[in-house]
Amino acid sequence: MGPVLAGFLQLLALIGALALAYVPLGNYMAKVYSSDKHWRVEKWIYKGIGANPDTEMRWPAYLRGVLAFSAVGVLFLYLLQRIQGILPGSLGFSSVNPAQSFNTAVSFVTNTNWQSYYGEQTMGHVVQTAGLAVQNFVSAAVGIAVAVALVRGFARSRTGELGNFWADLVRGVMRILIPGSIIAAIVLVACGAIQNFSGIHEVGQFMGGHQQWNGGAVASQEAIKEFGTNGGGYFNANSAHPFENPTPFTNLFEIFLLLVIPFSLTRTFGVMVGSIRQGYAILATMATIWVGFVALMMWTEFAHHGSALQIAGGAMEGKEQRIGVGASSIFAVSTTLTSTGAVDSFHSSFTGLGGGITMLGMQLGEIAPGGTGSGLYGMLIMAVIAVFIAGLMVGRTPEYLGKKIGTREMKLAACYILITPALVLIFAAVSMALPTPPHSMLNSGAHGFSEVLYAFTSAANNNGSAFAGLNANTDWFNTMTGLAMVLGRFLPMVFVLALAGSLAEQKPVPATAGTLRTEKPLFTGLLVGAILIITGLTYFPALALGPLAEGLAS
Repeated sequence: MGPVLAGFLQLLALIGALALAYVPLGNYMAKVYSSDKHWRVEKWIYKGIGANPDTEMRWPAYLRGVLAFSAVGVLFLYLLQRIQGILPGSLGFSSVNPAQSFNTAVSFVTNTNWQSYYGEQTMGHVVQTAGLAVQNFVSAAVGIAVAVALVRGFARSRTGELGNFWADLVRGVMRILIPGSIIAAIVLVACGAIQNFSGIHEVGQFMGGHQQWNGGAVASQEAIKEFGTNGGGYFNANSAHPFENPTPFTNLFEIFLLLVIPFSLTRTFGVMVGSIRQGYAILATMATIWVGFVALMMWTEFAHHGSALQIAGGAMEGKEQRIGVGASSIFAVSTTLTSTGAVDSFHSSFTGLGGGITMLGMQLGEIAPGGTGSGLYGMLIMAVIAVFIAGLMVGRTPEYLGKKIGTREMKLAACYILITPALVLIFAAVSMALPTPPHSMLNSGAHGFSEVLYAFTSAANNNGSAFAGLNANTDWFNTMTGLAMVLGRFLPMVFVLALAGSLAEQKPVPATAGTLRTEKPLFTGLLVGAILIITGLTYFPALALGPLAEGLAS
């Protein structure tokens, strides 16, 4: 079997698995967030944190809950790293320095999971399990909660109430993420991923020195890092490490995990707004972009030049032999079109255009299908933009799901789509203009610029993957990427929740003959076009200086 055919068959198997999970998981999540009953363990949690889960919140109160909970998470994780040296199970590692502690705390709380350190040489078992793994669960649950609040904004009328943040948070963790991660971890352990709390072992000589490895609760953290679209990992090689991702099957299974919730949330959306076809329209938009990006990535990585690459069957530099070009391409596209950031290959070693595709996937806003929750609310914001554009074309007030898209709604949507590109481009420009930050680049020229652009694209979009050629463990990059992660996560949430509150207060508008049918393929095409054009106009100059210049020169 040739490598191209193998990649194509893996893509078909993945699509089939996602299709089988779509309806049951989407319906189940809709039931979770629509139920008025509480599990006993959930009642204990509410009592412990002093929250009343039956109290409805307007958008400012919901936002305060998101920000307060996240701030406590940053502080706790920062302190845990600063005292690591005196904690049991630290594996002899010292406390993490302040700049890196700040960066890592912000990274995991914002669902970014950017790592400017070697995991197996920096973090002990307590920080990994009690700190990083816990944030993998709750940061994903926060994203889903915000998305559900926006869906309620479309579904409700004549009220500003969006549900209860604490109930949404706890249900997301207890009813969705923990059960799914337990099943996934069992599968990974059965297939060879490690799960232990062993110390550091010397396993032999390597290039004149001792080779060491340490264990950890790897399978359980790998499960939630993918299922919650987190990223990060125990080892610097991430999902290319055989302890995390031992076989071609686990590689495909991990891709399935990182895609299944974001895609299935479109079904949840359709159920909660009372129109399954609306959910299918959003799904079709996401799937069109995802499949298109996968096909383009495979083409760039298989359509190589030179006899060495032809003999290897593709651009194999930076890719695992056991995984291959096809599966690496699917993983790279899936991880950058979601907010996962996990990698099974070295993105810096992709072809120039291939590296540009990974960057563009993040620059779209990670909405195809995006992260847990963040993908859905990002796509719904783009749907509002597309409806507004269609309204301008026909000269009538735009409507979406029976809600008028007026001046206030468009201002909030515009702020949402502008904030992240502004962060990416400003931080990247400042880093290239100052004398010291460019010294962190491994390469010069277009590829070196791509390293910096990729870093801030990943940080501001809360992705967490890296070109890896950049030395990001400096005070500048730890601080600046940390700020980009905070602002890129929570400023968009402000606009999303404000939009949700505005929509929930409206009186539904009955559909007429002139109403745009947003469940039809025509709207799906309009939405795809709006996404690509808006992103292209925003990022094209920067991409032209980096991956496009490199790709055209090769």
